[in-house]
Amino acid sequence: MDLGIAGKKALVCGASAGLGYACAQALVREGVDVLIVARNEAPLLAAAGRLRSVGAGAVQCVAADVTTEAGRARIFEVQHDFDMVVTNAGGPPPGDFRDWDRDTWVRALEANMLAPIELIKATVDGMMARGFGRIVNITSSAVKSPVDGLGLSNGARSGLTGFVAGLARTTVARGVTINNLLPGTFDTARLAGNFAAQAARQGITPEQAIAARLAKHPAHRFGQPDELGNTCAYLCSVHAGYINGQNILLDGGSFPGVY
Repeated sequence: MDLGIAGKKALVCGASAGLGYACAQALVREGVDVLIVARNEAPLLAAAGRLRSVGAGAVQCVAADVTTEAGRARIFEVQHDFDMVVTNAGGPPPGDFRDWDRDTWVRALEANMLAPIELIKATVDGMMARGFGRIVNITSSAVKSPVDGLGLSNGARSGLTGFVAGLARTTVARGVTINNLLPGTFDTARLAGNFAAQAARQGITPEQAIAARLAKHPAHRFGQPDELGNTCAYLCSVHAGYINGQNILLDGGSFPGVY
């Protein structure tokens, strides 16, 4: 299927690895010119090199912290007008809410709620003026099914979800859709690190921790980043103009509810 987006311009955050990289790769394959962003320059440059080998869309990169005003300014110095924005940030650490002070909450909100909102604010009016735009926020399945111990992520990402639900209804008539992707367990380096930490806490091997999780998973496997990346690319396509304000769960059926 031709997604109809060749030559358009996209900003993809957290794109040096994992799910952000998979989204950037799927867009580049469709001929989209992509600006990828991450905090650490060395892995970002390596990711940009790999993406250029795809040979379709052009690739630029900016090492920046999008949670800061200065970091966002660095992005928009390189390019200001985007047809697509994919927001993505790693979740805050787990823990007991009794141990979190105000600064801990503010850091979580800045990364997983306020920074995406600032990026949307900086780009959405231009998209509406041009009559086309796609904003995709990578959040978490915890928005649909909150996880005990992940209160920082549950709270901050749910705040972004609520904000998007209102804004999306005001932009779609002018060609701009805003949706959220809610990944469950995907086979990324971050997931491997989480299993290593879990195994250390429980006194087992990472392989045992993974086996225990997979035994309870309906698909008996983890998601592959390309599966989410391709879904993101479709949401950015000309064919997805009637999908708006949605929270799209990619978890292999782990969520037990009907709705």
